Amino acid sequence: MAKLIPAAERIVLARKFIQQARELPIPTEGGRYNFSYVAGVRDLLRQSRDMVKFISMTPSATTEMKVEVKKIIEEIEQAGNEILN
Repeated sequence: MAKLIPAAERIVLARKFIQQARELPIPTEGGRYNFSYVAGVRDLLRQSRDMVKFISMTPSATTEMKVEVKKIIEEIEQAGNEILN
């Protein structure tokens, strides 16, 4: 059975995934358009989104948590645009 991760921990993990995506080294061949680089960035951002996407639907989520989740989702989209464009 999968281990349950509390919402506060999920938020922290989501931010770590975003940071890892930003710090992923750009390969010398192909640069930002290298297929494996793009796939790695998208995978990290997907993992980040997966961490927080259901938090706002849980009955125990506070309004502060819901606001924080919205900020993280916006940050994920912004990071994707900054890194890949």
